[in-house]
Amino acid sequence: MSHQLFHRKSPAPQTSAGQHVRQLRQQAGLSQLELSLLAGLSQRHLSCVETGRAKASPSTLHALLSALGAPLEHCNEVFVAAGYAPRYAASPLDAPELALVHGAIEHILQANNPAPAIVIDSGWNVIAANASTGLLLAIVGIPTHAASGLNLLETLLHPGGLGDHLANAAQIRAVAWQRASREAASNPALARRLRDLPAPSTSTQATSATPVLLTRVNTPEGELRFLSTFTTFGMPLDITVESLRIEHLIPADPQTRQRMLAAFEQGYPPGSPLRG
Repeated sequence: MSHQLFHRKSPAPQTSAGQHVRQLRQQAGLSQLELSLLAGLSQRHLSCVETGRAKASPSTLHALLSALGAPLEHCNEVFVAAGYAPRYAASPLDAPELALVHGAIEHILQANNPAPAIVIDSGWNVIAANASTGLLLAIVGIPTHAASGLNLLETLLHPGGLGDHLANAAQIRAVAWQRASREAASNPALARRLRDLPAPSTSTQATSATPVLLTRVNTPEGELRFLSTFTTFGMPLDITVESLRIEHLIPADPQTRQRMLAAFEQGYPPGSPLRG
């Protein structure tokens, strides 16, 4: 597993493969010499590829895009722009070939108990969660059956969702909006979703005595504090697999750990549809 975020602006239509490579290189802050060394080719050849004086072979494109850490969907765009077939598929979530991925996800979700963990796709839809996620929803008073079609952005930003139960809702909403806005630059479906959501205030300052921004959840028995981390699959070869990320809410203090452990030991909340 790796922890990595990649942001890009979508190139204009009819962008050549060389223009794609140059834009990716510039976004990565690399010189032609630095990229050529990482990809194992000469700076002269890279310059010719970027300017269109030379056509890169599939292996050269693969070396360049791998060195740049380009998303697989963007890699397909570059291969098509160069006149080659797309290299990576986007399998349905229920495809048999993703059984290995589902097994790994299930293992991670269960291992994270009694701390909450959810699996999010590229649209911020929650596609799986562990039992402790249902427990946390039950603790704050959100019906656990609502999680079956939950969208993380919507429940954070819309009134009546999880965002209303956060002690630092303004900060969390601002961070979520900023992250989703970056991702929407290369995700039209996510961009459309953002247009239908209320934008949070941009003036919120994320001041905290801790080195990271905590997720602070209000409950009738007091505040629960979590540290959020994301896990993605390392070396994905499928666009769908690359788009998945697991958010772990790790208890940030002994009181939160004890309350989540006690809730988990008491069992699943009644009627919870959540997996793990």
